[in-house]
Amino acid sequence: MNKTEHVNAIAELVPLIKAGAEQKLPPELNLLAVAARELHGDSVCAVLFYGSCLRSGSVHEGLADLYLLVDDYRSTFNNPVMAVFNKLLPPNVFYLEVPFEGHTLRAKYAVLSLPDFRKGTKSWFHSYIWGRFCQRSSIVYCRDESVALQVHEALAAAVVRFVMAALPQMPGRFTARELWSRGLSLSYRSELRTEQPDDAAARLYDTAPDYYQALTGTLLGNPPNGINVSCESPDSYYLHVSEREQRLNSLTWRIRSLQGKILSILRLLKGLFTFKGGIDYIQWKIERHSGVRVEVSETLKRLPPLAIVVIFWRFYRQGAFR
Repeated sequence: MNKTEHVNAIAELVPLIKAGAEQKLPPELNLLAVAARELHGDSVCAVLFYGSCLRSGSVHEGLADLYLLVDDYRSTFNNPVMAVFNKLLPPNVFYLEVPFEGHTLRAKYAVLSLPDFRKGTKSWFHSYIWGRFCQRSSIVYCRDESVALQVHEALAAAVVRFVMAALPQMPGRFTARELWSRGLSLSYRSELRTEQPDDAAARLYDTAPDYYQALTGTLLGNPPNGINVSCESPDSYYLHVSEREQRLNSLTWRIRSLQGKILSILRLLKGLFTFKGGIDYIQWKIERHSGVRVEVSETLKRLPPLAIVVIFWRFYRQGAFR
């Protein structure tokens, strides 16, 4: 896909992205977004909401997933070490609690610069950003229309990047559901995740099938040069791809998988410094997705590097990782 075709594909997808993002959000979400913005000042130019709480429509159970897009890291953090962490291994992830009507709202929010977000959705090799934001998300806050346009274009770019990466893995005939389920499964396998990737990918598609089918039809209904896909019906596609291209694509995903697991471990280790109670968070996150529970003594928690090694070894021994 050349540059002109890429720009045209993004332009065609933006209206669908905007329509998908215009869904009614829980009013409590604004409290979380405001609280997160207040911690980082005027450098925050947008707040995105995505993940399981978006799909369920409730922020009272689990953690709301937010992304804070900022102008730059230096003006976002008072601590220069945090800024360096965010630049070298984006994003930084933080935990947030807000009292609300006798309850506690909880969120984890990631900090990423808007330029890095745009690069991550368009050109990063690993799927960490484009594999997340090809999925439906909503804009909770946006500074102005210029930023909103950049965010919508980045979300559309994530869809293009995702579909182009997943297509060579498809059989001769496929549906939108098969394409998204396969691509999301590959993306999940490229990180250190505890849930079954195939099941999670299929469930995600089924939360908004009309939305994902519309994205697929728009992009593949008039495929760019070099993409040999024909549309046989509104949701039936036929793909011509060489064995050589399939093998190269499979190798690419294997490299992503190895790279992603290393990056996942490094991000979890970084979380020790950005999360209050980082050890507890890591333990909770793995237990929540895997159903496997391990015991960690308070004495061990006071030695974070050693605790991390022990926790991962115990979870690994009990089959928590896929």
